[in-house]
Formats: sequence, structure tokens, C-alpha cells
Amino acid sequence: MKKFRTALLAAASIAAALVFAGPGFAQSEQMPKPGGTLEVGTVYVTLSALSWDNADWNWKHNHDTGAFYEQLFAADLSKSKRLGGKHRFYADAWLPSDAIRGELAESWEWKKDPLRMEIRLRKGIMFPEKPGVMAAREFVADDVVFTFNRLDKSPKKIAGYFDHVEKVEATDKHTVVFTFKNYNAEWDYRFGWGYYSGIIPKEVADAGAGNWKNVNGTGPFMLADFVQGNSNTYVKNPNYWDKDKINGTEVKLPLLDKVVYRTIKDEATFLTALRTGKLDILESIRWSAVDELKKSAPQLQWSKWLSMSGQFVAMRVDTKPFDDVRVRRALNFAVNKQEIVKDYYGGNAELFAYPQHPDYFGYFEPLEAMPASIKELFTYDPAKAKKLLAEAGYANGFSFKVQVCSCSPDHMDLLPLVAAYLEQVGVKMEIQPMEYAAFLSAMTSKTNTPGYMMSNGHTNPTTTIRKSFVKGQVWNPSQWDDPEYNKKMDAAYLEPDEGKRQAMLKEMTREILDKAPYIWLPTPYIYTAWWPWVKNYGGELRAGAVRPGPIYARIWIDQEMKKKMGY
Repeated sequence: MKKFRTALLAAASIAAALVFAGPGFAQSEQMPKPGGTLEVGTVYVTLSALSWDNADWNWKHNHDTGAFYEQLFAADLSKSKRLGGKHRFYADAWLPSDAIRGELAESWEWKKDPLRMEIRLRKGIMFPEKPGVMAAREFVADDVVFTFNRLDKSPKKIAGYFDHVEKVEATDKHTVVFTFKNYNAEWDYRFGWGYYSGIIPKEVADAGAGNWKNVNGTGPFMLADFVQGNSNTYVKNPNYWDKDKINGTEVKLPLLDKVVYRTIKDEATFLTALRTGKLDILESIRWSAVDELKKSAPQLQWSKWLSMSGQFVAMRVDTKPFDDVRVRRALNFAVNKQEIVKDYYGGNAELFAYPQHPDYFGYFEPLEAMPASIKELFTYDPAKAKKLLAEAGYANGFSFKVQVCSCSPDHMDLLPLVAAYLEQVGVKMEIQPMEYAAFLSAMTSKTNTPGYMMSNGHTNPTTTIRKSFVKGQVWNPSQWDDPEYNKKMDAAYLEPDEGKRQAMLKEMTREILDKAPYIWLPTPYIYTAWWPWVKNYGGELRAGAVRPGPIYARIWIDQEMKKKMGY
């Protein structure tokens, strides 16, 4: 087999709680010295912001706005592994229930008859002044009600997302009540700490929330500048309310004066930026670049994590020949996935880690626990692939188009390899690279080609199944539509007993794996690196659904160390 090309992984990754944390880099005994600028190549280093308005229902909104739009709940970063806890805070949108804290919410309580959640808000939190948009004022319950109703009425809303909510009302200035039609297993994720949960004041919506110059929230930073395809610049909110405890001493947040997200589309460029100290943190590094970086910049600190995005080639089941399960299974047999793990990723990948993630304890089942009909999909068997294709009427093979995002060097490198495997069984792939916005639009408008290679965030144990395999969902590139499967999904959401819900989702996971709407591909490991002058940090990536802002608010830069190291 030809020599494998290496590649960059651009991870795209998401329920009943909130988290922030990381690996075991020792906590500095120094007290922080506020000030300075943090330069970050985020997990999504190749992707620029697509929208500043959560009513556009764009997943990356949270990543770009989470530094200034706060949410009702957030991850409790004090429970990170770095600080002696058990949580790594890598998951894109999985927050364990023992790691949740109130952010804008001070406390919350379930009530019955009717089923409702009463949330008491913190008092005295302020929206800062935004010239031309709004005067400084206190955050109140009406802001939560306004944000929710605006999301719910958006024509871009994810189908069924808030169907469990009867109404949201402010019962006084600092109390919000969510009244439920029925229980929903993701209640806190959907309106409390999820992708679209940031609280937006009415003044910003009136001025135009999609314009970055108008955005304004209660968070630790304010958006000062945005250059499409280049950078997001955030500056300190001097009136921010929250604090952190470092070495037993309470400090006011944020500790930094400025945070800059760098959008760098060329791998060599962002690796050089890290190596030369122009980036303080680079959150997503492919495995094949690690050894060289460790040699050229031995002072870098490291963490390793299994991607929270599953990768696959989706096959549209509403088009021929992919309406035939024999064809879909044949293409899985045709791809040598074990060889991809060994030779392409150099062992830095897991053969099987999607649609559930190994971190989802109680929901994930390893490949060895799966039925034989699933295990064989991860075994290379081109003879069986040809036999199934012949049975389905494609003894001479066929050709099909596959769209892939040019924003992912890993996929641009890996897809030709997949195509080479398929060609050996008579199936030809026509590869169509696309810029990110057009690529995403093809899926969301359901105009994607019969093949569609992507990474899809695991999100959480329920959403990972719902968003990809339920009718009408935006993130369903295979256009999977099974009425009975939809009913099972509805039942899982209604089940308040987590043990029973775990059993239901295990069954659903097995069912969809077996029917193979995707060519299931390995899940790579990714590395995060940072310079030792970055303090109060251990590789934590997300404090809620793809939301890094609260993590950066707790970082401080040891300027003296940086100077001594020659940067």
C-alpha cells in the first residue's frame, strides 16, 4: 500500500450538568499578576465565526460568543483533574451532574403539579454600556424570558428542541420559571448550558445581534474586534461579577486584559506560531506533529485527548444505491479501518468510538461487547464487500460524489485513502472539496451529495443519536428516517431514570451501527500544547457546549517567565 499521508484533525465536537477542567499540570504556587494578552489557536483554529446571533442556531456561536454571553449554568472548573478532581473538561457538550454550578443562576429547584423548574438569578450582575446599543443596566429575569422566546420563535430552530417547554415566565425581577409539558432528559443542556443558551439583551437584538459590533453580554470579556478569517479580539469587562480562588486566595475575574482567537488555516503556519511563542496555547494538534514540536520546543506542556467528534462518510439512504443496506455494509467491509489506525494515524486513534464516546460511562459499549454483525463492519473483508455489491445488483460497482470540507486537512488527506480502498471493489468516489460555509449549507439545506464526509460532535449520549438519525434534524447528512426509531428516541427523552435511559440508548446505538448509514471511520487522538507561562490552566477545553470563555477568564500570564524564556 502506498505511503500514508499525515494530516491535521480539525475537531468539531456536545446532559445533565456542567464542567470545566484538565490534566495534571501542577498548580503554580504564585499568586496571579493580572494583565497581559492570551493568544489562542482554539480547537477550531481553521474556522472563523459564521454568526454572532444564537437565533441563527449555528453551533459555533457558543464558541465565539461564550466569552461575553453567559448562561444559566456552567461547569464547575474547581473539580478539574488539574485541581485534584475527576473531570477533564474535554467533552464538547457532556457535563456530568456532579460538576455543574450556577453561572447567572444562583439556585434552582424542581416543582411538581405542574412540572416546572424555578431558577433564582444572581442579583447585581450588569450588562456593560455599549455605545449606540444600550446603556449599562442590571441583568434580570425578563432577559432570560426574552432570549428563550426569541430562540423558540426562530425559523432556524432545531425541530423539536423546545417542545417539552410549556412556557417561560418571570415571576419576579430575579426568578424565572420553566413550566414543562413533559420531562426531557436534556432539560438543563437545552436551555441552561447548551449550544444556544447564551443570554442576549433585547437592546442587542433590536440593534442587530448578527452584527459583531452590536454584541454585548454579562461575561468576563467584551468583543472588541473581529476580522473574518483572521482573528476575534476580546477585552476585559472591568465590571465582571465572578471570582476564582487560587491557592486559597479569592481573585477577581478575568485575570487577562485581552484574549485573541487566531484563525489560521494553514497547518505549518499555526505550528510555527506555537513554536515561536506567537501562540500561547494551541488546542488541536494532530498526532504526527507532536514529536517534532517536543524536540523543537521542549518547554511546551501537553495534554492528549480522544476527539469528541466522530468521523465518517455519510451515505444518503434516500438515494440509490444507498437505500440498500447491503451496499452500505459492503462499503464498510471495503475500507481497512484497522490499517488506517495503524498506518495512517500511527496508532493514535481508536477503531471504535462513535456514535457514543468512551467517556460516556454507562452509555458506551466497547466493540468487543457488540453483536457479531456490528463487529464485522470494522473488519476488512473486500471479498464480502464484492459479494454484497453483486447481490444488490452492483457487481460492476458504481460511482458517487462525496463532499468534504477543505477546512479539515485531515479529511482532505484521509478521504483519498478511503477512495482507494473502495476502488478495489469497483466503487469510484468523486471528491468535491468545499469551503466551510458552503459545505455546512449543503447539509443543513439537505442538498448534500450522496456521500458526505464530516466530523460530527458526540455532544452527549442522547443528542449524538437524535441529531444524526432522527427525521428532520439539521445534522442528519444520511437523511435517516425510520418512524419506529423516532419513537424510541422520543421514549428515551421522556425517561427520567438514567439507568433505564442508558439501556434504551445502548439498544438504539446498536441498531443504527448495524444498519450502517455511514462508513464508520476511526476516531483520532488530539493533542493540546501550551507554554509554561500560561498559568491556572491544564488543557481544559470546554466549560459547557464548545464554550471556552470561562476557562480563559481564569488564566493568567507569567510575564516574567515569558521574558526569561526569551519571548
